[in-house]
Amino acid sequence: MTYVVTENCIQCKYTDCVEVCPVDCFHEGPNFLVIDPEECIDCTLCVAECPAEAIFAEDDLPDDQRQFIQINADLAKTWPTIVEKKPALADADAWNGKPDKAGLLEK
Repeated sequence: MTYVVTENCIQCKYTDCVEVCPVDCFHEGPNFLVIDPEECIDCTLCVAECPAEAIFAEDDLPDDQRQFIQINADLAKTWPTIVEKKPALADADAWNGKPDKAGLLEK
């Protein structure tokens, strides 16, 4: 089982999760983070650190977020690894918790 970054990360991109990851499995895009499923060791540390509550165990994903399993796997192959905390996007707090952000994902 791996962990998956879901829709609520879009337009927020808090990086608190990156700071605690022992294997540097996070990858950074313009307005979203993903977890490389081949690198994730299922340690769970990132889940508690995500202010947007956007990280789930694959087995616990809500049904409407299941497409993010493939999105994380695909984008982790092309996006650069992020290994240290950076400031969130400027309007992250305003976007946190807003529904229907999948169409805003910049690849």
